[in-house]
Amino acid sequence: MTRVHGSKDCGNSPKNSFVQDVAVLLEAGPGKPDVLDDDVIWHEAADNLLEGRDAAQAWLAQQAKPSLIVIEHAIAHGKVGAASGEARFEDGRIRRFSHMLEFTSVKTNRVAKIKSYT
Repeated sequence: MTRVHGSKDCGNSPKNSFVQDVAVLLEAGPGKPDVLDDDVIWHEAADNLLEGRDAAQAWLAQQAKPSLIVIEHAIAHGKVGAASGEARFEDGRIRRFSHMLEFTSVKTNRVAKIKSYT
């Protein structure tokens, strides 16, 4: 099971907490699929273009799972959000990440577009 060290940015902000939850999903694999819109577009860091929730979930299911995710920052404003941090693996490997998110609405309850960087 992946442990998560959350960002201090989340404090009293449900939107920032949502961004953090999405980052954990993108790094640790399939979880709460309802946070991704049915028609989500994900420009994954490895030059993959994933279209649709099912494609994103299938890709996530094939990825190595980190033992620890450290979220350094998770912020949201209006219809956009961003999270950065690192994923640490059992073999000692560390992968830094940044995810830029666009939500379907200012409610910040579903992700329409993702651009990821490592």
